Amino acid sequence: MADEKKTKMAHNIILENRSKLSVSGVSDVDSFDEKQVCAFTEMGFLTIKGSNLHINKFNTQNGELNLSGKIDNFFYSNREPKTAANFISKLFK
Repeated sequence: MADEKKTKMAHNIILENRSKLSVSGVSDVDSFDEKQVCAFTEMGFLTIKGSNLHINKFNTQNGELNLSGKIDNFFYSNREPKTAANFISKLFK
């Protein structure tokens, strides 16, 4: 079996006219709707808030996320990805 090592992807954010956002280094999208997109990146948990948000492209192979809409703000937090083991352990506490 091959040794699977997780390599870090470069993480960049490009915001164009507050209407187009390109993010690289995204490992997963946790949740999304027209007002908020939450994603796990190499630099932490990224929350993007706005209105009429639409994910145009999400490529899991290269970690590229492109979205459009009116982007009001985005910020990072240290939230960890949810795993089945964490959920089950919390369930039985």
